[in-house]
Amino acid sequence: MAIETKVGAYLCAGCGIGEAVDMAGLQKVANGELKIPVCKVHEKLCLPEGVRMIKDDIAAEGLNRVIIAGCSFRTKSLEFQFDDHVLTDRLALREYVAWTLEPQHEDSQAAAEDYLRMSAAKVRNSEPPEALIEEINRTVLVIGGGKTGMTAALAAVAAGSEVVIVEKETQLGGWAAKFSKVFPHEAPYTTLQDNGISEMIRQVEAEPKIKVRLAATVKRIDGEPGKFEVELEGGEAGQTFKVGSIIQASGWKPYDASKLGHLGYGRLSNVVTNVQFEEMQANGGILRLSDRRAPKSVAFIQCAGSRDQEHLPYCSAVCCRVSLKQALQLRDKYPDAKVFILYKDMRSPGQYEAFYKAVQNDEGIFLTKGEVVRVDGLPDDRVEIELSDTLFGKNVSIQADMLILATGMVPTTKVEEIPLDSAEAQPVTTPDASEQKAGASAEAGAHILNLSYRKGSDLPTLKYGFPDSHYICFPYETQRTAIFAAGAVRAPMDLSAAENDGCGAALKAVQALHLIGSGAALHPRAGDISYPDFFLQRCTQCKRCTEECPFGTLDEDAKGTPQPHPFRCRRCGVCMGACPERIVSFKNYSVHMIGSMLKAIEVPEEDEEKPRVLAFMCENDALPSLDIAAKHHLRLNPFVRIIPVRCLGSMNVVWIADALSAGIDGVLLIGCKHGDDYQCHFIKGSELANRRMENVQEKLKQLVLEKERVQITTLALNEWEKIPQVFDNFMADIDKVGANPYKGF
Repeated sequence: MAIETKVGAYLCAGCGIGEAVDMAGLQKVANGELKIPVCKVHEKLCLPEGVRMIKDDIAAEGLNRVIIAGCSFRTKSLEFQFDDHVLTDRLALREYVAWTLEPQHEDSQAAAEDYLRMSAAKVRNSEPPEALIEEINRTVLVIGGGKTGMTAALAAVAAGSEVVIVEKETQLGGWAAKFSKVFPHEAPYTTLQDNGISEMIRQVEAEPKIKVRLAATVKRIDGEPGKFEVELEGGEAGQTFKVGSIIQASGWKPYDASKLGHLGYGRLSNVVTNVQFEEMQANGGILRLSDRRAPKSVAFIQCAGSRDQEHLPYCSAVCCRVSLKQALQLRDKYPDAKVFILYKDMRSPGQYEAFYKAVQNDEGIFLTKGEVVRVDGLPDDRVEIELSDTLFGKNVSIQADMLILATGMVPTTKVEEIPLDSAEAQPVTTPDASEQKAGASAEAGAHILNLSYRKGSDLPTLKYGFPDSHYICFPYETQRTAIFAAGAVRAPMDLSAAENDGCGAALKAVQALHLIGSGAALHPRAGDISYPDFFLQRCTQCKRCTEECPFGTLDEDAKGTPQPHPFRCRRCGVCMGACPERIVSFKNYSVHMIGSMLKAIEVPEEDEEKPRVLAFMCENDALPSLDIAAKHHLRLNPFVRIIPVRCLGSMNVVWIADALSAGIDGVLLIGCKHGDDYQCHFIKGSELANRRMENVQEKLKQLVLEKERVQITTLALNEWEKIPQVFDNFMADIDKVGANPYKGF
């Protein structure tokens, strides 16, 4: 039985709204046309007495829908929180009208009244969300027992969680355990330090809340956040257990030096890598491979295969300091040896500059800048390196007994690119392969996590094979909910940075458990308790939702019917925008809700020469940029009506068709930037919206309307100054094509 909606509207006159808008006129619209029985004006609603007035009315009048017509929902969020059964809409009269339109003008008043109509339609055609709360497991799985993984495990325990570490080697420690000394990470940053890893291993092994599984790898991970089921193979073959969130700290591997023949590797016997140098130190000392003699001179080539489009295009961040460290170790072992460090650029940021200067002060270490022209062999298995573009203004040749190549770091998630036909994507292992199909968008995984996700077995990777976040401010977030990348698998970094990374990822993993346990979403809609409902009786198995979901929320059965995993969901609504049958909806965000909002707009007749244009604006970058523009009191076109959307990817094409059919003159879509350096908070939502514009253009042809009536653009947060011009340019195009011929129908 449907519950009667009882709406109360509260109009704030503060922040200049009362001076810009006829509040009595708004009350008249609310009480009359909109039949809202309770509509009050307050000088400043966010004051305690204003909030108390609303709460008293909720109790006395039985209100279950509340419109707060004042400032943006991005401000005063704590003040306007009411009982769970009360659905609240924050109507930004301040930003949409008072601060951006001409005060006390009829067009500004018309805009304010339209926004009130839209808000009333919104709350009447949606419901308060109800959190999906189920019993979850609160253990954190850490994959990798190196410095990052052990730090993450200890931090997660300190934050109240239990932890399982899965390490493929027979002992903890990772790469750090193989380095007898590390470059300094404490003041005065001039002396090499012990790796300190033995003490950390002792702490981990002594911690009762940490279970360590050695010589083991993950065979399979089923389920979703809070209810992951993990099966191991190797030392713990066949063992299964449940966890709630996952930290992937699987680390790095050295770049394949066999590809560096031009630098002498594999061609000259006394050319080795920086990793082999560490192995030599651990196994009897640094000796020439050709004759087991101590070298009298050693050269280092920096960026060996790094910052090179033919090999690793990026800088691995640590190689320079590793070579500085190894140079000191050589000089300590062989005081008479000469060391040459040949670099493109020497990178030793922050306090490490003191370390760099300490190495420079060693008279036996020579550093020079240049590009390697050739590496050739000399008699007695010595090596000659020729450099160009040197500081001397001419080519320089260096001769040495040994050559060390400072090779870069490659994430363990990096896999060789395998060309796949889009219809023949890598299959996903499932209990019954016939019950689930791999998506065409599934990429070849490194098979570290072995997820049973339709969209791939591992974390999707971005540039260079790193599963890093695309969010500037949220470095541990990945495209798989509650699975966090940390350490050198996420980005090249040294041990100190890896330690910080482990702590950060641990806190995110524990936070994820708290949010999921309360039925709430993770970043970027952290705390949102809504989730999508699928009316599967009308599903046509078109697979658009499963293909386009950025987070792998949906699997599918053999027929192609989506199988939701709500705890994987980030509440972006991309599935809602993808569905041609409109079977996906949230209680407080649906195709019907937005449709009712746009239909509530009062569209003037053509002879009034007052066009109406809709601007669907993404709440992540576009809408905040509008808030900033409003704060600077930039003037906006009064004929534009703004509808916030969770993501431009949640835009359903039917909204555009409905708007144009209702006489709206044009529709503007404003989303996040997309492309190689995209910052869409929902991965590819803005890109998907752009792709769907082909369907929109087809619809315009069917309606015999000009293509200029629907346009899409992108806007970064720092491009707020462009908003007035974006609106004005679109309005100019609408003026050229004229009024919508569907007005009045």
